[in-house]
Amino acid sequence: MNPPAIEIRGLRKAFAKFALGPLDLTVPQGAIYGLIGPNGSGKSTTLDLLFGMGGRDAGTIRAAGFDHETQEREMKLAVTYSSPDTSFAAWGKVGRAIRYVQSFYPAWDEALCRRLLELFRLHPDEKIAALSFGARTKLSLLLAICPCPQVLVLDEPTTGLDPEARQILFNELLRMVQDENRTVLISSHQLSDLERFADHIGILADGRLVCEGSTADLVGRHRMVEFSQPGGGPVPAMPGFHVRRTQAGRSLAVVDMAMHPVATLEARGLQLHSQTVLPLEEIFLAITSTRKEAA
Repeated sequence: MNPPAIEIRGLRKAFAKFALGPLDLTVPQGAIYGLIGPNGSGKSTTLDLLFGMGGRDAGTIRAAGFDHETQEREMKLAVTYSSPDTSFAAWGKVGRAIRYVQSFYPAWDEALCRRLLELFRLHPDEKIAALSFGARTKLSLLLAICPCPQVLVLDEPTTGLDPEARQILFNELLRMVQDENRTVLISSHQLSDLERFADHIGILADGRLVCEGSTADLVGRHRMVEFSQPGGGPVPAMPGFHVRRTQAGRSLAVVDMAMHPVATLEARGLQLHSQTVLPLEEIFLAITSTRKEAA
């Protein structure tokens, strides 16, 4: 069995008003993994710690088989990163930034670079300062993809991209993971994209991983359930059972049916009236909103 592409164990980082962890996260090799969560849930902190930006309080991080601290050089040759916030303006022109980054990576794919320049409509002689926000995002993506990393980490990769560029990006990511030794980790709020393209999903909330699994399983096992309680009284709080609305004696809840089969719910005195399949976004909102209300 292949080792994980990213393996995080017992990770902790405390700030004045926020604490990450303890966080255990496993990104399987050869997958596109979507890491999602509300603003302030710890996604950016996790990625920062992965790349050594800030010290952790506890825990271990390995990526592409390397310890992120004791084997930092090896890890950063095998793991690349792209974010809309990354600035390459200091290199002046697109071509100069490409040549600089290329010099660090022996596996740089020149043919792929030429193809992405054409598909993204970037020109080596363009001034980076004059590029649109979306074009700068494209440049950042190109510079992360063309080294042919074992693990590609993307933070909000579709920010500023038009539909055509988003399609180009995800086609490239799918092509990349056809090699089962290569992996993509995406942190994004574009849940519809992740539902279509990600193999696995992890949901962060309040610095903890609260839900994880294959995308098909995660979506397949959750339902919007309409129910009533002939006996009355409040529904007891249960993990995997997220009440969304109660009106006129009937309630709606997002339910993890693997945790709460119909027979189990009926045994608790609930009368079920309907079940509806949900998109990932609705599942995400139910899980994270319920935690916020409980806090």
